[in-house]
Amino acid sequence: MSLEVIIGNHQSVVDIPVSWLTSLEGATEMAAEMALAAAVSDDSPLSHLATVEVAIVDDETSAKVHLDFMAIAGPTDVITFHHGEIVIGAEVALRQAKEYGEPLGREILRYVVHGLLHLAGFDDVEEDGQKSMEAVQEIIVARLWAEGLCEKLI
Repeated sequence: MSLEVIIGNHQSVVDIPVSWLTSLEGATEMAAEMALAAAVSDDSPLSHLATVEVAIVDDETSAKVHLDFMAIAGPTDVITFHHGEIVIGAEVALRQAKEYGEPLGREILRYVVHGLLHLAGFDDVEEDGQKSMEAVQEIIVARLWAEGLCEKLI
């Protein structure tokens, strides 16, 4: 799989070093391969994409996208579009990282993986799908983290 990954930090509320973006791009390429290997369908949106763009945004932008495209008020962690865009809420990631005692970089990586799994055909609307998706997500995150692919995210 040859996938171009573009990650942009479009917010200034949460400090995200430029080095993280480079690390995340490399990890996202590997995560995409793992997501495709676990794909629900051989014809998932991810299998047809040449580029995945990740936009890291603030709560205000996240809330606007959440309301505009999902009709749900308030900021969210990650929203995925089948054309290959993943929108990540930086402030949500910071709050969740603190709540769960995780490094912020790992929480952002988790959201990227979550978005990729949606592109691979996973759905977390129902509880069974949510459990299945979370299990695969955590395996991918743990593997990328253990292999040192995200060492700059600490």
